Amino acid sequence: MAWFKKTRKPMAAPATEKPSRVPEGLWVKCPGCAQVIYNKDLVTNLSVCPKCAHHFRISAIDRLRVLFDDSWTEYDPGLVSTDPLTFTDTKAYATRLKASAASTGQKDAVVIASGTIDGIPTMVASMEYGFIGGSMGVVVGEKITRAIERAIDGRMPVVIVCCSGGARMMEGALSLMQMAKVSGALARLDRARLPYIAVLTDPTTGGVTASFAMLGDLNIAEPKALIGFAGPRVIEQTIRQKLPDGFQRSEFLLDKGMIDLIVDRREMKAVIANALRFMGASRAEGASAPAATTAAPHA
Repeated sequence: MAWFKKTRKPMAAPATEKPSRVPEGLWVKCPGCAQVIYNKDLVTNLSVCPKCAHHFRISAIDRLRVLFDDSWTEYDPGLVSTDPLTFTDTKAYATRLKASAASTGQKDAVVIASGTIDGIPTMVASMEYGFIGGSMGVVVGEKITRAIERAIDGRMPVVIVCCSGGARMMEGALSLMQMAKVSGALARLDRARLPYIAVLTDPTTGGVTASFAMLGDLNIAEPKALIGFAGPRVIEQTIRQKLPDGFQRSEFLLDKGMIDLIVDRREMKAVIANALRFMGASRAEGASAPAATTAAPHA
């Protein structure tokens, strides 16, 4: 038996960590190459990674800032869904609408505006993925249809920036009807001999892909954007086969002839302007946006 008892020294309490002096949100980690990017540099580069050119998702308003020369006029900003089916699940649809409006500052998943792209008067519909995944409901279909009709009246080309998970299931068949409604409006635009350019960003899926996203006179995609009807995981589970690498990405669709161009966001405005000029649009002096009582100017 040991004649002494070994005693343990009490463990010292861990030193209190000093609060970080680096503000949150100052740096962003690129999911493409893991590069840490200064947030202001990323914004200056139009939210494209300077190392690997990964395209971060941006808001509908930021899309308008990228495309338009300076100011623009927004149309129908007050249209809101009435929750036509009084849809309830684990989280009521009405609650999700309010939460999305609070987080994005928009009333629904698309912003409609007219302005100039390199001097060319253009009507642009820009989809907001942050609003319930950019899903297309009655309001989205109505706003895009009105935008096309205004473009016909004002003899302006149309650009739709697509970023959506597809039709909004909470509005059922009323949501699916918007596919035909917008497609019909685009047919009238075509008969009026006015250009339509579709810009497909990550992601563009479901009913949006099955309708207006693929109907452009020119279909342009950002690099590595997910584009398709059903998602790759759903397809794999359905056909029980391994899909090829890069399936449903922009590069895959370009190879298969489903889209016309892949354009870096930093070059998108110039490419669209050149395409519109090639299609006959011009920088007509004195051209103005069509009048509307529901329009609001933006800087």
